[in-house]
Amino acid sequence: MRTDTTSTFDGAPGDETMAPRGGSALQPVAAGLLAAIVGFASAFTVVLQGLTAAGATPVQAASGLLAVCIGQGLLAILLSWRSRLPISIAWSTPGAALLIATGVPAGGFPAAVGAFLAAAALVVAAGLWRPFGRLVTAIPTPLAGAMLAGVLLDLCLAPARAVGAMPMLALPVLLVWALAWRFARLYAVPAAVVTALALIGLTAAVPPGAFAHLWPEPVFVAPAFSTGAIIGIAVPLFIVTMASQNVPGLAVLNANGYRPPVGPLFVATGAASALTALFGGHAVNLSAITAALCASAEAHPDPARRWPAAVVAGTAYLVIGLFAGFAAAFIAASPPLLIQAVAGLALLGSLGGALSTALAREEERLPAVVTFVTTVSGLSLFGIGAAFWGLVAGGAMMALDRLRG
Repeated sequence: MRTDTTSTFDGAPGDETMAPRGGSALQPVAAGLLAAIVGFASAFTVVLQGLTAAGATPVQAASGLLAVCIGQGLLAILLSWRSRLPISIAWSTPGAALLIATGVPAGGFPAAVGAFLAAAALVVAAGLWRPFGRLVTAIPTPLAGAMLAGVLLDLCLAPARAVGAMPMLALPVLLVWALAWRFARLYAVPAAVVTALALIGLTAAVPPGAFAHLWPEPVFVAPAFSTGAIIGIAVPLFIVTMASQNVPGLAVLNANGYRPPVGPLFVATGAASALTALFGGHAVNLSAITAALCASAEAHPDPARRWPAAVVAGTAYLVIGLFAGFAAAFIAASPPLLIQAVAGLALLGSLGGALSTALAREEERLPAVVTFVTTVSGLSLFGIGAAFWGLVAGGAMMALDRLRG
């Protein structure tokens, strides 16, 4: 599978004469590190709880967390390196939440692992079915921008929330960011990241015994297949992963001007999910929220030079996976809101760009607003998240408008 021959970003891909000037090699490194830190810190507890709820022992749950970290890290490095596009990979947070709600299937965790494999096979099938790929890539640009803005808004509110909740920690980060933005704009976000990490290092108390599980302990789980687990876990896991992760992930790439081939991406994530399932991992997929860190101008002004951010993020996930026990203990002891605040600062520009794209054309403004507010609402129906329903609602409004014409 070669993605580098067909992947593009809008507007003269590879044309250095048209590329924006400026930028720093530090930008994609900082963006990638931030994407990995935020992605891990914001949802690793959900993954552990989801696997435990599906019947995993503590050792098996830790192995599953390790497996998805390694799987998404290697896949992000491979896809981004070959395509020269910032392809960010993450675990399925909605899928983990689904496992919490579903509980232990008949047959225990081996049956859940069998369902993970079945869901991975469905993702591969979706990648091989071209009509579905064309349907996913046909998302109108205003709706993609509106959905992206809706996805980013909550995280972009984190700096203000952090100031209210922990002013002694958040205000120094914001002050450093603002001063750097004024005097050395390219280094504003890296400066905020360094400041936040320093504050966490000074204030976080790593629990005793965190180093006891420093090295990874992968545990093979022999799958068992049952009709109940496939219907009750595999099918819903496939739906929420596609609707709440892969579709928004593609929309993030599209909103930033990238047009990767959809089929190979789904095949690759499905195959990676199958491998991680054998060690307790539930699913890996395209990243949604943190993808904007690697795909937007914050990673580099030149779109052709943003792909190293996804490689750095993937490399960071490998490190986090290898030291999952220590990393989990350290980040769990740190204020999550502070990490989210730094991410919010990094995504303010992306939020502005997404809103500009969504509202650029007056005749498409109302459908875009419907997409935005539905996405922001947090609506969840049938286990499918608000980002998908935002696209459905905005698309329905756009279709009604065209029928009128």
